[in-house]
Amino acid sequence: MGRILALQGGMAVGKTTVARFLAEQGVPVFPEDNSRPAARCRALGLDKRTREGYSKTQRLFIANEIERWQAAARHPLAVLDLGPQEIEFYTLHYPASIGQDWPVAEDLAPELAALRRCRVDRTLFLDASSAVLEARCRADATRDRGFFAHSTRCLLPAKRAWFAAREDVDFLATDGLPAAEVCRRALDWVRRCGAPAPR
Repeated sequence: MGRILALQGGMAVGKTTVARFLAEQGVPVFPEDNSRPAARCRALGLDKRTREGYSKTQRLFIANEIERWQAAARHPLAVLDLGPQEIEFYTLHYPASIGQDWPVAEDLAPELAALRRCRVDRTLFLDASSAVLEARCRADATRDRGFFAHSTRCLLPAKRAWFAAREDVDFLATDGLPAAEVCRRALDWVRRCGAPAPR
């Protein structure tokens, strides 16, 4: 198995821009694609605002993420846009963000155990202030940002703390940096992290 890296951060921070740039430089990039589990959830009429609906929804999303990680793992080096850590964080923290205390870790114990076996060698967390994220969100009319307000206000602070507590995460503050500079620094990071370990 090769080395797997991941891009993280809040909505509108620039992950997609960085991922596209890395792909243009020849880095195998696996974009986030939840269209299949989302379509399945709609077909089943799942309501993630209920404990049962949420558990069934997350089972589908976790299975989809494990498949994506397995595809990335076939490369000597690959970058995931978000990745298994994102699904783990969201699975465990979303209920609290809507005022629920469902025992998610218990309900989804086997699925979470399988997800945690999907190793990411290192993560780059692109960070920005809420004001900058909101400005970038307003400036981008090409994306559906219907979840932006909830994600930024209710989940992002906990997400920052969750990733900051890990030893395998590097933070890049993007406030005031042009997109081209963020992309350049991300590519440098990939080259450093993707290099073979010294013998």
